[in-house]
Amino acid sequence: MRKVVGKVTEEEKCEIQQLFERQNGLNELAKIVSADNDALYEKLVKDLGETGAKFQDWWNRMAEYYQWESGEGAHWEIDFVTNDINLVYE
Repeated sequence: MRKVVGKVTEEEKCEIQQLFERQNGLNELAKIVSADNDALYEKLVKDLGETGAKFQDWWNRMAEYYQWESGEGAHWEIDFVTNDINLVYE
């Protein structure tokens, strides 16, 4: 089930979209970088952690600012076309 619970500005959408794309890129890179390449692997792990923290911070800030509805077993997703925030129950 999916329910629209809010909307963000274009600037806010661009901020999370950039983090989303970076996180996806780093996750793809993690699939091919081995721990044998210590320096690159450590940088990748550090960057993944920092990006993940920024990503979660964005959701926390926006949820508090906009007072989005939440639910047990649900999470928010953004529609990058409409800027709508959906509450998704799994």
